[in-house]
Amino acid sequence: MVQFLWENVLRKKRDENNVLSFLKKSFLFKDLTSSEVDFLAHIVHVRHFEAGEKIFTQGDPGVGMYLVFNGNIDIIMHDPSVEPRHSKIEEIFITRLEKGDFFGELSLIEDPSYRSASALSVTKSTLIGFFKPDLLQVIQRNPHTGNKIILRLAEILGKRLRETTEKVTELVTELNQVKVAEKGKSSEKHFTS
Repeated sequence: MVQFLWENVLRKKRDENNVLSFLKKSFLFKDLTSSEVDFLAHIVHVRHFEAGEKIFTQGDPGVGMYLVFNGNIDIIMHDPSVEPRHSKIEEIFITRLEKGDFFGELSLIEDPSYRSASALSVTKSTLIGFFKPDLLQVIQRNPHTGNKIILRLAEILGKRLRETTEKVTELVTELNQVKVAEKGKSSEKHFTS
């Protein structure tokens, strides 16, 4: 029994050190000092998910972001034009996230926030949750630290917006090329008839 108690205490300390080390390496928190990351490690939330377990569903209120400590997470969207009660909703695979990746950061700054996609734990996974009340607590207790996090968050959102804009531009260009090709085929048919 005594050995079991010591193992739990030592395991808990080792887990705390692993979370602290993980947060120090995270892109979102890389500008923080050791003491700032230590403070942060005490307010984040470690959550465990089984394989196949939903983390959140598209349309749910967003309360914060998650960092993938271990495991794999699939991000999936549902076609919003399909009424759930009229037919089976088709899932559209967006991406698979792994250790070090993060998602849901928009909910830290958007008010109100609703999830734009669903997140599903593909394997047994451990996530570190950093929620809006946590960010507000950091800002209130140490505005300098809060500003560092918000600036890094703005950089991340800016990069994601730029990537999205580039992807939309590519898709619009491809769509326009398809329309021109179809119009050309239609003209050829009309001319040869």
